[in-house]
Amino acid sequence: MTVSFPYSKNVNFPERYISPEKLFSYLQENYSDQIKEIGKSSLGKPIYMLTLGNGKTRVAGWSQMHGNESTATLAMLDLLQIFEKHPELKEKLFSLIQLDFIFMLNPDGSETWSRRNAYDIDLNRDFIRNSSTEMRILKSVVLNGNYNYLLNLHDQRTIFTTDGSHPATLSFLASSENVERDVTENRKKSMAVISAIYMQMKHILPNRIAKYTDEFYPTSSGDNFMKSGIPSILFEGGFYENDLDRNKTREFYTHALYYALKAMSVLKGDTLSYETYFDIPQNRESHFDLIYRNVKLNTEFECIMDIAVQYREILDENSKLTYQPYVIEVGDLNHKKGWKEIDCTDKKFVSVKKFPKLDSLVDFVIE
Repeated sequence: MTVSFPYSKNVNFPERYISPEKLFSYLQENYSDQIKEIGKSSLGKPIYMLTLGNGKTRVAGWSQMHGNESTATLAMLDLLQIFEKHPELKEKLFSLIQLDFIFMLNPDGSETWSRRNAYDIDLNRDFIRNSSTEMRILKSVVLNGNYNYLLNLHDQRTIFTTDGSHPATLSFLASSENVERDVTENRKKSMAVISAIYMQMKHILPNRIAKYTDEFYPTSSGDNFMKSGIPSILFEGGFYENDLDRNKTREFYTHALYYALKAMSVLKGDTLSYETYFDIPQNRESHFDLIYRNVKLNTEFECIMDIAVQYREILDENSKLTYQPYVIEVGDLNHKKGWKEIDCTDKKFVSVKKFPKLDSLVDFVIE
């Protein structure tokens, strides 16, 4: 039975973009006794870890490994505020677990809203080479922490659905340990946690929870931590209808984070009901943000096509996140869908160019 969860948004962080300095100040002002600096980024910014609880089940998690994926950071900040308002939830949960949460593993990328770190390294593909300071910090904490579970927290693009119609607002993965994708004991432990989340949330987020692909990535963090013997759960926060700012995604992500911790506190490494994991639909890559259908171009010959647009997230000079439309594909797109579609039959394509150029900002109008 699904139990009501008292969600509330942390009003100190109303937007998707979080400046590292604002986050650091907030943690120092409100959780100084529970945070410690565990290292510095490539450009010398501090990386903080918050510790909650003293239970026997030890959990580590990290957010913003990719700097432009802030939903997990916001969800954790929301969860902290919820615990302040409902201390009974906090006391019961953290008598059973200890959570070490690394906020903003990639503060340099987070500051510029960039996926990669200051030296253009994708931290999630740096497990083997150890080129980045940030990955060395993460591995030092995790591999020496005697953890029972890991939370590897990310966001995913708007292109994914659960069934070709509904967006994959949340996707989860019990990472593979090998190319064969064997269902090992560690994977079963992760699957059991994901199954518990799914059972709690499938009624409040119907048709919008998916599984991420379990292809083995030999240099990624989740796969290698799983391979090292620690059950790892990947979160991917995706799109919810008409919600580019991901406020609804943030809310559901917070629910999922709480239910994950609760499941860990109860399961304690058990694999109970792990088979439910296989009932969760697989991510499908089916959508563009916007499709203009049946556009007649201003060419000497008759040319009618579809134009697909994706919004790119651009940080402006005032540190505000903007959504800029870019042409991503043209041609016959009947095999794809758009979250928004505009039929341009009998309408005019108005542009200084004869045709829309791929990977360019939308510079035309339809009249």
